[in-house]
Amino acid sequence: MPENSSERSSKRVLEPIDRVSEILFGLIMVLTFTGSLSIAEAGREDVRTMLIGALGCNLAWGIIDGVLYLMGCLAEKGRGLLTFRAVRKATDPKEAHRLIADALPPVVASVLKPTELEAVHERLKQLPEPPERARLRKDDWLGAVGVFLLVFLCTFPVVIPFIFMRHAGPALRVSNAVAIVMLFLTGYAFGRMTWRHPWLFGVSMVVLGLILVGMTMALGG
Repeated sequence: MPENSSERSSKRVLEPIDRVSEILFGLIMVLTFTGSLSIAEAGREDVRTMLIGALGCNLAWGIIDGVLYLMGCLAEKGRGLLTFRAVRKATDPKEAHRLIADALPPVVASVLKPTELEAVHERLKQLPEPPERARLRKDDWLGAVGVFLLVFLCTFPVVIPFIFMRHAGPALRVSNAVAIVMLFLTGYAFGRMTWRHPWLFGVSMVVLGLILVGMTMALGG
């Protein structure tokens, strides 16, 4: 469906659940690099190589994730535009009602009566002609930038110990502690968003993150 001005002003650039997902993704990526570092054999050159690899990987994935976000926005707008056109062209009221109901959340659609759906149908027919194709707006580009920054910047708290600490062993321990705290906070935030037990989700996210890191490393990631 086309977006009006009030929807544009109230829509968030990046939903909280998306932020949590992007941070978790970035953490898993950087942990695959720090976890591959051998404390017994690692020298400054090995640490430097690891840092370049971790930053470069998350830089690349941040860009890729941002592009995928824009593609998702464009696809969503395209579906809305197709639905809008189909509703306007529908000659059968029941078909128009079905299209409108399919575009709404199931809970909302289930409580709307045929007369209410018809009122929406009539209002949509009165709107100006839609654009020929879907276009990205400023908020979409800001969302893509937000995705990139979340994936890339969450690398730094984990790798900073390797930048300021001379020995790889203590740096790795501090880095792992930072990563565990960040994983816990990510899970805690997710638990609060979903009205679940935040502490339980925090611990679960730490366990899940470490499992995913282990799987990624085992598969050569």
